[in-house]
Amino acid sequence: MKIGIVGYQGAGKSSLFQFLTGVAPDPAMAHLMQMATAIVPDPRIPLLCEIYQPKKITQASLNIVDTPGLARSHEGSAGKLAQIREAGCLVVVVGAYAGANPANDLQSFEEDLLLADLGIVTTRVEKLRESVKKPRPNREQELAELQSLEPLLAELESGKAMRDLALSTEQSRAIKSFQLLTEKPRFYVINVSDDQAVADSQLEKLDPALRKTVFPVALQLELQQMPESERSAFCAEMGLKLFDREELLREIMDASGQMLFFTAGEKEVRTWMIRKGGTAEEAAAGIHTDLAKGFVRAETMNCVDLFRVGSEREIKAQNMMRKEARNYVIRDGDILHILANV
Repeated sequence: MKIGIVGYQGAGKSSLFQFLTGVAPDPAMAHLMQMATAIVPDPRIPLLCEIYQPKKITQASLNIVDTPGLARSHEGSAGKLAQIREAGCLVVVVGAYAGANPANDLQSFEEDLLLADLGIVTTRVEKLRESVKKPRPNREQELAELQSLEPLLAELESGKAMRDLALSTEQSRAIKSFQLLTEKPRFYVINVSDDQAVADSQLEKLDPALRKTVFPVALQLELQQMPESERSAFCAEMGLKLFDREELLREIMDASGQMLFFTAGEKEVRTWMIRKGGTAEEAAAGIHTDLAKGFVRAETMNCVDLFRVGSEREIKAQNMMRKEARNYVIRDGDILHILANV
């Protein structure tokens, strides 16, 4: 899963990138994307390791992308934003410190996303309008696509984001390859001042319903880089608290519409990412495409039950190991063993 960190110049994007990944921003990449991975931690892994005593532990990760900062003038924004159309979720960094106007920045940033999408859809509609004027073998197909896109273009022109629209099956199919930015899920990181009074005054300007987290990114990055012994003493002296980086990664994963399932045994305990609502067949494909092709069934239990009874053997003794078909909808924390003809 690719996560795009986006925002205006000076908002703190690169500091957040380093906080999440531990990789320092490369000045040579200032006008390009820089990507690094961040493992998604899970508190259930140590408990699974106690039960299975695995030789290997493998954890799912997010591909975090730091993008070039946008200018508030909107100049050049569409080109910079085009670099993250493949991202599954946008983490929008907003400055909320003295001299900043986070509410205005959020509104302006949404306009940037809208304008970028408007350019993509407008170009396609204009091309189709010209194309359907001529007799062509695929004219009916192009006409159907045009009829799907024109109402969406009108909505974008009126200022509506794609995620706020109820799309038909045909419309969803028509825009799938565009990877529109206003359709993507969001998570907001509000980068506040170390001064709590200033931070509070800035936060009053924001919509309380935003899915967000609030913390001073630069300060927390500095604390994270300190030796642990010095950090503890410094935090105690200054009355500071470390921000939970691991919880933030889990929140971002959740906002992106993903969750974790497990495979577990003596050889390996492993976490896998799957979309919420994903099926056993999709989970099998995520492990290996051959498992999906030859899928027979998924032997399934959940971490909650396993931790309660203490062992897989006891799960089976109590008839709690389920045999699920390919269309079974995975639940967060499921442990799967895929049986397949391969």
